[in-house]
Amino acid sequence: MPAEPGSCHTRAVNGYALEGHVAAADVKRLPAEKSMAIGLAVPGMPLGSPGMEGPRQDPYAVFLVEKGGKRSAYHHYQ
Repeated sequence: MPAEPGSCHTRAVNGYALEGHVAAADVKRLPAEKSMAIGLAVPGMPLGSPGMEGPRQDPYAVFLVEKGGKRSAYHHYQ
């Protein structure tokens, strides 16, 4: 996982790297799609993401991170 989309948590699941507060639904979806990406990343610690629940919810994106570090939007949360 490149350092740029860094966050507070890094883990590996089913051979994919996960960075930050990635929702379980996205974690399940990625291997089901048999993606060639290296993983998913949620930069920072957006309020409203899993583990960051509270009175406020900020919109945020989950990024698909490909080999070589290229990122693209994978899922948007409002």
